[in-house]
Amino acid sequence: MSNIQKILNVELGNKSYPIYIGNDLLSDKSCLEKHISGQQVMVVTNTTIEPLYLEKVKNLLSNFEVQVVILPDGERHKTLETVNSIFDALLEAKFDRSATLIALGGGVVGDITGFAAASYQRGVDFIQIPTTLLSQVDSSVGGKTGVNHALGKNMIGAFHQPRAVIIDIDTLDTLPIREFSAGMAEVIKYALLGNIDFLSDLEKNIDSIKGGLHQEDKELLIDAIYRCCAEKAEIVSVDERESGVRRLLNLGHTFGHGIENALGYGTYLHGEAVAIGMYMAAKLSQLEGNLSAEDVDRVKSILTLAGLPCSIGKYNITATQLYNAMSLDKKVIDGNIRLVLFLYLGNAYISQDYSEENLNQVLSEFCHS
Repeated sequence: MSNIQKILNVELGNKSYPIYIGNDLLSDKSCLEKHISGQQVMVVTNTTIEPLYLEKVKNLLSNFEVQVVILPDGERHKTLETVNSIFDALLEAKFDRSATLIALGGGVVGDITGFAAASYQRGVDFIQIPTTLLSQVDSSVGGKTGVNHALGKNMIGAFHQPRAVIIDIDTLDTLPIREFSAGMAEVIKYALLGNIDFLSDLEKNIDSIKGGLHQEDKELLIDAIYRCCAEKAEIVSVDERESGVRRLLNLGHTFGHGIENALGYGTYLHGEAVAIGMYMAAKLSQLEGNLSAEDVDRVKSILTLAGLPCSIGKYNITATQLYNAMSLDKKVIDGNIRLVLFLYLGNAYISQDYSEENLNQVLSEFCHS
């Protein structure tokens, strides 16, 4: 019996693909096999995921010629050098353009593998098997791939859609609590952006979602993942290359990427930095006259309930350092930092016309030396 509980499609013409959400999907051979067109398969994973799930995935691929690349774990390894190690393995194994790459891991593995797939022989197929909450609800969907540069996050990359996304929520059973909380930042992002009812549901059920021990909790988790993926799938379907509405998905990210860059990748997990960034966006929206103090407190409350930070904390960083790091973000146009701000909770907009004085006040409030 199939363990797929929900399926949705990202509608992109001849680049359309399904997202499967359920439990024990790493035992469902047919779910994976039907999206592989050639015989050559390269599974890319990391040192953390390899002992947990690699054998399960290899068991699904008994009918194929399989090679494996095991990457070091961590955001600091999201580099061109790491991508080159995948190219080396593909070339040494004489993989051709019919090959399929499988990304087995979190957002870093998915971004690196997707970029390798986009680049190898000018593009080969790849499949996402995300194993963290953050990658399941966000980074595995939409085809944004890439690596970091010393001067900025995700500055080198390509749009390359997967053939399928297979979300097995059982992989979250081995996810550390901190990593799960980091993923909740992206779940909360979707609620804050356009679905205030979803936000209310999260506020009511967040403890059960985080617990995930009972079947009803798993159903809440599957529902939350589905709602996030459905929202992103709809946005990607109308704006694949982030020229319009998809930019709203960067809520908290310009602040967050600046924090990651200024403090060094890995000081905060990506979701943690985004959480701080969303709270900063709420604070700036309040100064811009859009949110009330109660709205800002509500943002802080849901982030805190999810176990996420709302301040930069003990780390020494000046407002100038953070501003300069934000200026390196790829969303900067003609020197202007574009930010996603709130008109009200559940409705956001993209702006570069905010008050510089208000931005400086928020940066000063969050930073210290």
